[in-house]
Amino acid sequence: MFRRTQCQNANMTKTIIQTEAAPAAIGAYSQAVKVDDTVYVSGQIPLDPVSMTLVGDEFMVQAHQVFKNLAAVADAAGGSLADAVKLTVYVTDLGNFQQLNEIMGEYCVEPYPARAAIQVSALPKGALVEIDAVLCLD
Repeated sequence: MFRRTQCQNANMTKTIIQTEAAPAAIGAYSQAVKVDDTVYVSGQIPLDPVSMTLVGDEFMVQAHQVFKNLAAVADAAGGSLADAVKLTVYVTDLGNFQQLNEIMGEYCVEPYPARAAIQVSALPKGALVEIDAVLCLD
């Protein structure tokens, strides 16, 4: 589903991206916002889009679901993870850094997007990982 709105005082189009293939927002935010050719994808946690429950207790299982959710939102915006130019990764344990790199390599192609990885004390719903993205579409 798309909702188009014209930004005030600017010559650009802002489109709200929403898809049932990714978890619904659990707060006051959109799954993604597209401004011209740039898509800002909200942080995705490892929720199953149908049941809206966390998948698994292991980092690898959760990280795979996060990338699936990101890919679903990117697809709804007309792109893919190949269009990602920046990822911000939030983890509750940087000890999972190597696993994160391995899993990211399965979903993102070279040249890889820029990325930051930050350890945090907690994430929504008790998730072990959350990732947001910026995509640049052609």
